[in-house]
Amino acid sequence: MSPSGGRVVALDLGEVWTGVAVSDPTGTLARPLEVVRTGELDGLLRRLVREEGVREVLVGMPRTLRGERGFQARRVSDRLCALRATFPEVRFVEWDERLTTKVASGMLREGRGRGRRRERVDHIAAARMLQEYLELGGGA
Repeated sequence: MSPSGGRVVALDLGEVWTGVAVSDPTGTLARPLEVVRTGELDGLLRRLVREEGVREVLVGMPRTLRGERGFQARRVSDRLCALRATFPEVRFVEWDERLTTKVASGMLREGRGRGRRRERVDHIAAARMLQEYLELGGGA
């Protein structure tokens, strides 16, 4: 559970789509929630804060394999600043998301057809990221 007693949400922020995952009430398990248009993210977060008691949001920070911040990371940082201003009651945590999308893609490779695979990968990547965070004691 987050320090202030609510669920934890993870975001795999993209230009068009954002994958969203949420923890269980105990902060033990992560589950993929949905994929939303990035422009609609504020509305979803507002609802999750109000209805699910979300008090902490994990935001995947894309880094190069060498750990550096590139163009994409700067865009995510800009969006993160806007989210912090919009939701001052929520704690936002940056999380190194290297390889989470690749791992999620591998998990889906043997699944159903290729249609909308990218959308499915985004919320699975968010869940994978959140599960790692929870297992390392994040949100406690």
